[in-house]
Amino acid sequence: MALGSQRLKRDAPEGTDSEDELDNVALEGILSDDNDSEVEEAESDAHNSDESFDDDHDGDEDDSTAIGSDDDIPGDMKALNIHHENEDGQLNYRTTIGANGQPRYEYDEIDPTYDSDDTDAQEAPNTIGNIPLSFYDSYPHIGYDINGKKIMRPATGDALDALLDTIEIPKGWTGLTDPQTGKPLNLSQDELELLRRLQTGQVPTDNYDPYPDMIPYFTSKVEEMPLSAAPEPKRRFVPSKHEAKRVAKLVRAIKDGRILPYKPPEQREKEAEEEEETHYDLWANEEAQEPNIMNIPAPKLPPPGYDMSYNPPPEYLPTAEEKAAWESADPEEREKEYLPAKFDALRKVPGYGEFVKERFERCLDLYLAPRVRKNRLNIDPNSLLPKLPRPEDLKPFPTLCQTIFRGHEGRVRSAAFSPDGEWVASGGDDGSVRVWSLNGHQEWVAHLSTEEPVNMVRWRPNKDTFILAAAVGEDIFFMVPSVASSNLDKLSRDVLDAGFGYAANGATPTTADGAKKEPPAKWSRPGAKLEDLGVLLKATSRSVIKTISWHRRGEFICSVAPTGQRSSVAIHTLSKHLSQIPFRRLPGLAQTAHFHPSRPLFFVATQRMIRCYDLQRQELIKIVQPGAKWISSFDIHPGGDNLIVGSYDRRLLWHDLDLSTRPFKTMRFHGEAIRAVKYHKGLPLFADASDDGSLQIFHGKVVSDLMENATIVPVKMLSGHKVISKLGVLDIDWHPKHPWCLSAGADGTCRLWA
Repeated sequence: MALGSQRLKRDAPEGTDSEDELDNVALEGILSDDNDSEVEEAESDAHNSDESFDDDHDGDEDDSTAIGSDDDIPGDMKALNIHHENEDGQLNYRTTIGANGQPRYEYDEIDPTYDSDDTDAQEAPNTIGNIPLSFYDSYPHIGYDINGKKIMRPATGDALDALLDTIEIPKGWTGLTDPQTGKPLNLSQDELELLRRLQTGQVPTDNYDPYPDMIPYFTSKVEEMPLSAAPEPKRRFVPSKHEAKRVAKLVRAIKDGRILPYKPPEQREKEAEEEEETHYDLWANEEAQEPNIMNIPAPKLPPPGYDMSYNPPPEYLPTAEEKAAWESADPEEREKEYLPAKFDALRKVPGYGEFVKERFERCLDLYLAPRVRKNRLNIDPNSLLPKLPRPEDLKPFPTLCQTIFRGHEGRVRSAAFSPDGEWVASGGDDGSVRVWSLNGHQEWVAHLSTEEPVNMVRWRPNKDTFILAAAVGEDIFFMVPSVASSNLDKLSRDVLDAGFGYAANGATPTTADGAKKEPPAKWSRPGAKLEDLGVLLKATSRSVIKTISWHRRGEFICSVAPTGQRSSVAIHTLSKHLSQIPFRRLPGLAQTAHFHPSRPLFFVATQRMIRCYDLQRQELIKIVQPGAKWISSFDIHPGGDNLIVGSYDRRLLWHDLDLSTRPFKTMRFHGEAIRAVKYHKGLPLFADASDDGSLQIFHGKVVSDLMENATIVPVKMLSGHKVISKLGVLDIDWHPKHPWCLSAGADGTCRLWA
């Protein structure tokens, strides 16, 4: 007690003075780990020196009363063997004075080894618990250790120290700070070695052998003598008769039902209830029978449509008006028993409310509605096809390219045979009209324009004249090529010059007010330069002319200008130099026009239909509806009762004017648009030209018997023109006598097929 009181008296003033001194001092970053350690070591050395001095002094006075002797240790502690000496011969405890003034023993902390039972993690040196360290920002310490001593805040270096730490990295450096102590968190040598072993895939423990030698604990000593040498009895090998009798008895009891397997009470009650309910299978004893010959199976339900999907396309969903009309209609008047609906997922589809009703009506239909068996005729589909002759039996028709006409620059837009069949005329994008002999030699050329292309060239159908008409821009040029005989040349010039006298002496058309009426076209001379070449007459209209067509007598020629609106179709009289507009208004844009080969009828084709007019009675007779999206060309059969139509949607349509206004036959043999179609004047042949660079030759037989239809047979596909800028064959014409075909292509050539 004297020693404890002396220590208390000696230590109390020091603690009081230190606390008073720290109350008025701000300790922010002025201490370092080295200074703290030196201060702590100095204090511990001074304290130890005081204790040693007191112990020596007290020992001199009375050794028997010194605290810490074996006599003062209680008997129960001695019995527990808590007090002992360590390897250095020192005691494992220290004596201090407790709060009640009695001696208190402080033992050294036990450092558990790897093999000990204490496997808990090392306790944190800071015992403040799970509270933020920001609470200690205004204090020089950051917490308390297990003994209640303050843990002083470690000093932090400046930016230069931090930079040096990153440059000179010490061993075990992690760059982290321990949040409990505020000191850098470094790894020890053992921890570094453990990490190295884990990274290299080695065993973490150094002295661990994963493959130890096997120690035969139980088989190392061989037992040579048995424990008992008695022989095995026979009953070990013979089945027991008594057990067989017991088993047979149990089997009989199970068969008789005297022994039942265990069942829970709930299951036994359920089985008893099921036994009370008796169920009969109506078809239990039914035997399979062959179906009767009069048996008719039930018709199958139609497969569901797209509108019955839980996620149908938008076009199948009803609009608000359709939905309201369906709901307001009577159930008997509705086309469908349901309204299509859309759901995001199959799991969101509700139950069908009309399911039971539909099943019931299905059952009513099956057993109330009589079934009738219809015998299906076993007919070969090929027998239904018309018997067409072989193409070899339909010759002659063109099969190969005989002559190629080269000379135009750019596309050749039109080509035509002369009435006698000895000359070929062509016109193209270079603004020139050329006349060729059948051997491919160019005989005559006239450059009509440098800006506008020659859209079409056509010969006057009379054999007593040699007149060629060409449509260039807004003008129609009439010319006499200098390849004919002198007599034929003189007759042709007289026909072209006859109209000037009639125009000079004829009456001038006037309006209702008496004003001079502007004619649809102006007839004039083309100029001295062109007249020297044989171009003698020019008719200028109001818009660009695309197609021209002669009347069978050669007196009239019609022109079509799709952009001319009211004046899109005009009829010109060659002998009077007179132009007329037959229509005030056309329903649609005019594409082309032709005269009937034998009757006073005039056909005008718009984009979707062909109108037939009677020129004498001046009335509409018939409207032919091919059903094409855009008509490109058409031609009339020499007999006058049939016509063919070509369209830009790749279809060739044959019309029988006596049969119907709808197509008699539709043919699709091309992959691109059809530009031109043409009948042969004397043979049962016709052809079409397409942008895919090919010509399709057909054999079309027409008879006078109204009970027999026309026979149409495709006989040959002719290919030779190149496709330039998605344009192939632009025009086609037939020889007046022979089965020869002439084609004009976008590749700048004309080809004679024979």
